[in-house]
Amino acid sequence: MRFEILTPDFRNCQGEAIEILREALPFVFAHNVETVPRLYPAVRPGGDYQRSLELLSSAKRAYPDVETKSSIMLGLGEDDTEVERVLRDLRDVGCDRITIGQYLKPAPDCLDVVDYIAPAKFELWEEKAVSLGFSWVLCSPFARSSYFAER
Repeated sequence: MRFEILTPDFRNCQGEAIEILREALPFVFAHNVETVPRLYPAVRPGGDYQRSLELLSSAKRAYPDVETKSSIMLGLGEDDTEVERVLRDLRDVGCDRITIGQYLKPAPDCLDVVDYIAPAKFELWEEKAVSLGFSWVLCSPFARSSYFAER
């Protein structure tokens, strides 16, 4: 059986968590950065962008044969330069896979959608991700980090 694990950032115990998970090595080790660093205070108030990158980097070093994956949502007010920077940062820490989808407001008390991204723009982001070296890319308005979980 092969599985993908989607992890939190483990805050102050990343090393211990990675060691505990070693006994059940996943097919894919995933941690979602979710958005660009500038938007973290609003989108991920308890999160830290650098800590997320460090987790993905640590997982790749600890499990070099395991694919690492992250996800980002578009439509929260980010600009193209920021999205490209996130993609480059993820590749710089060895992230192999990326999912890019449209943010959709899940509940009335959640953040509003700032922009609806055209499908053609998702195609451009897919091309950019492939050109940066991601080995697996899922990029569309309805893409979700667990989009292919049933497979």
